[in-house]
Amino acid sequence: MNKTLSADAMMKVLNDWGVKRVYGLPGGSLDSTMNAIYNWRDKIKYIGVRHEEVGGLAAVAEAKWTGKIAVMLGSAGPGAAHLLNPLHDAALDHIPVLAIVGQVPSDKMNTDYFQEMPENPMFTSSAVYNRTVMTPEQLPEVIDTAIRKAYELKGPAVIVIPKDFGWVEIEDNYVSSAQKYSTPQWQLPANEEDVEKVLDLLEQSSRPIVYFGRGAQGAADELRELAALLKLPMVSSYLAKGILEGDEEFYMLSTGRVATKPGVDVARAADFVLFTGTNFEFPMFSEEATFVDVNLNPSVIGARHQTKLGILADVPTFLRQLLNAAKKRYGEDGANYASARNSQPDSDYQAWYAAAVEDKKQWDAWLAKRAERNTNPVGFESVYKVINKMAAKDALFGVDVGNVNIAVARLLNLGGGRRQVTSPLYATMGFGMPAAIAAALEYPDREVWSLSGDGGLAMVVPDLITQAEHELPIMNLVFTNESLGYIEAEQDDTHQPHSGIKLQNVDFAKVAEGFQVTGFTVHKAEELESVLQQAQQVTRSGKPVLVDIKITNERLLPVEQFPHRRSGEPDVIADFDKFVEHFEAEALEPFGEILDRHGVKSF
Repeated sequence: MNKTLSADAMMKVLNDWGVKRVYGLPGGSLDSTMNAIYNWRDKIKYIGVRHEEVGGLAAVAEAKWTGKIAVMLGSAGPGAAHLLNPLHDAALDHIPVLAIVGQVPSDKMNTDYFQEMPENPMFTSSAVYNRTVMTPEQLPEVIDTAIRKAYELKGPAVIVIPKDFGWVEIEDNYVSSAQKYSTPQWQLPANEEDVEKVLDLLEQSSRPIVYFGRGAQGAADELRELAALLKLPMVSSYLAKGILEGDEEFYMLSTGRVATKPGVDVARAADFVLFTGTNFEFPMFSEEATFVDVNLNPSVIGARHQTKLGILADVPTFLRQLLNAAKKRYGEDGANYASARNSQPDSDYQAWYAAAVEDKKQWDAWLAKRAERNTNPVGFESVYKVINKMAAKDALFGVDVGNVNIAVARLLNLGGGRRQVTSPLYATMGFGMPAAIAAALEYPDREVWSLSGDGGLAMVVPDLITQAEHELPIMNLVFTNESLGYIEAEQDDTHQPHSGIKLQNVDFAKVAEGFQVTGFTVHKAEELESVLQQAQQVTRSGKPVLVDIKITNERLLPVEQFPHRRSGEPDVIADFDKFVEHFEAEALEPFGEILDRHGVKSF
């Protein structure tokens, strides 16, 4: 029987599972792993980073982009600790990743040896599978099991490997389960009587909406048809932006703080919410609204609100069932829907829909006007107008957290083949650039952008050199406002002094040049488009570029505070006129007034 090094047997398993690359930083405890990576360099690429956290975030982002297992490395002690942040992000987003963690030699364990620490307990809260390899012979089997568990349980797997095990020769007879494993395809229809109950509840409502999350992926046509048939305004979680084109008149985009005004307005005013394919915790709904919760995961049904009806089903299948039932009950064109609602004298669903559409048009017009401003420093609206114009139709965006998320939610066109990846729930700063690195490696023929604030980029900026080393043509944009703007807004809302949010201005273009990346700076609005065009030419030559855009620190309109009426809910605006004047939002009406104009009763 042929023999092989245990670490090489591990790499064979990774190759069987389709792993294309490993992100990490060498350490003494990873010597045998690095030797095996070298031996397998023709099949699995090593992506060396300047900080393990960047490698971990890139691996998590790769798995988010592809839906497939991605791999990160961390050496014993400090290197392992640096993987905590990426692994928690993967855990909250239910992303399958594998962390290979080094450990001191087996005969030095439990002796307070150099860099020794009990590593498994550190990962207990994030890992779905968390083991230390006990013998060299079991290393390939444990790696194989870890990948299966990561897929099955939708989360991170962590494998700790004592330094000496990888150097041991073992029988080369392990056959991985990669070719035998199939990812479950969840297609679970709802009970037909529950589908009929949804229609009954719709008929009894006055101001119904559909709120959908990523569980509605692949159901864009069903959402559009349902909105047209029953005149239903729709709102989504921030991450579900991109399922629809974004320009549909019925689609109000997202609610909460990372949101649009029409998204907040219709969610707050709705008296019936069809809550589908999400467990998002920040939407702003009326406590008196009736909820129907549709999800494949029974543990999240009713987790965010009191639910009138819980339906265990996958969303695309459920939506098709709902459409078929609606057409059977109301006719193929929905012509009988109005008569079915006659029992609700205050329920003019068409007027409710028309008011929502008007609200969105008003919002879009306001944003468009702001994008035309020639103010200095430049505003987010003007920047994203240029991005939308320049970016390829299938561009990929690695998005950091904070105000950049609010801007992406409101301003970035994600129709067509465009996609974005971010850190939505864990919200770890510095995510944008590692996500762009992963995108550029996985999709070399697509245009990749990194969108970050100056706070987030400063955390990971040394890995610009990783982009240069691998010749990744990434368009890195950093929005410099010299503040942790998202936190500054929170401090303003709680009427506290600004504390710890001021950032020193950095010449990021000069920093980029030091890392062998071409850098540009935009100081004025009139420079913006020409500079971005120059930068795009650099990426088209196959090299990364960074553009430092000095933007205004004016707060983006806090739509979650925009009241339903000039006085009333939410009761946070002492003076409405001063509020809209401060944010130059005089053209925006409280939604209650729009509803009044359409004859729709609300609070």
